[in-house]
Amino acid sequence: MKYKYWLDNTGLSNGKKNILLEYFQTAEEVYRGTEETYQKIPQLKEEEIQRITKAKRKWDINEEYQKLEEGGVSVTFACDKNYPKKLKNIYQPPFALYYSGKLPGERLSVAIVGARRCSEYGHYMARKLGEALGRNRIPVISGLAEGIDAAGQAGAIKGGGETYAVLGCGVDICYPKQNAALYETIRQQGGILSELPPKTTPKPYYFPARNRIISGLAEVVVIAEAKKKSGSLITAEHALEQGKDIYVFPGRTTDALSYGCNALIQQGAGIILSVEEFLKQLPYNATQSLQMGKNKKQCLAKEESLVYSCLSMEPKNIEKIAEETGLGISATAGILLGLLAKGLVFESFRNYYIEE
Repeated sequence: MKYKYWLDNTGLSNGKKNILLEYFQTAEEVYRGTEETYQKIPQLKEEEIQRITKAKRKWDINEEYQKLEEGGVSVTFACDKNYPKKLKNIYQPPFALYYSGKLPGERLSVAIVGARRCSEYGHYMARKLGEALGRNRIPVISGLAEGIDAAGQAGAIKGGGETYAVLGCGVDICYPKQNAALYETIRQQGGILSELPPKTTPKPYYFPARNRIISGLAEVVVIAEAKKKSGSLITAEHALEQGKDIYVFPGRTTDALSYGCNALIQQGAGIILSVEEFLKQLPYNATQSLQMGKNKKQCLAKEESLVYSCLSMEPKNIEKIAEETGLGISATAGILLGLLAKGLVFESFRNYYIEE
């Protein structure tokens, strides 16, 4: 393991690392090779040979691997038994996969991705879908980004399920920083993953490459919202190349955030008309927990039901709710607090509410 860890930190491309392994058979033999031996490999450039020899001089094999273990970071390589099988057949599978927490298994998984600066509607739908998947023990894969990614993963956690975040930096770095609490929770209810070694800081060019891992780990990819030029559409392209199913939430043609989703529908992507219908289309029986949710709503008191019936996916101010129900601000506020406690409504921002 420690020699493979060294090889992954030489700065060579995944393709060149695999060429070296094919030639030398093991990473240890690569390490013990001479500059003259490396020069016999026609695919290696002189610059790459110098990288290998420099890495040998500067890298203390035992010390660096010990630091990795002490930092609470684990790693698996493409030739290892615990390496996710779903990634082995994708284009350019990661040579190494670092993780904090645990690795995803082979169960059906769904990726939820979308715009960072999403609308309240997109945020709500991603969180609602994530929660439904979590409730049904279907792992959610995403990238921990602001907006849609974080909403889908927070929903999975709320539903009691597993979620895995694939980062465009080292797994020991929380990016973005404002998702620190979610980052820590994901480590407990899933795992933080990256093909980049620890201490690698986020760079814009790392994120398009990590998207192939997000789609690779999922059987179904859901795009909640996406502009005309969006990183989420890169994930969709990878999903198409990998033969994965793509679903989107449709949107109004006048909304810039819906352009990418509507364009994917034009190309043949599946449409999510409701979370319930989407779950039924998966090769998994999700009707049990949906029925549980319905029973929860059937147990509401008369005034609770009245307030709940006023809500929709569009945020509504408490004064408007009080006006429609005729209950008054004070009584409406108390009922909304009770519905919040039951997990049936969500305060999207101060004094504005939507149904869960």
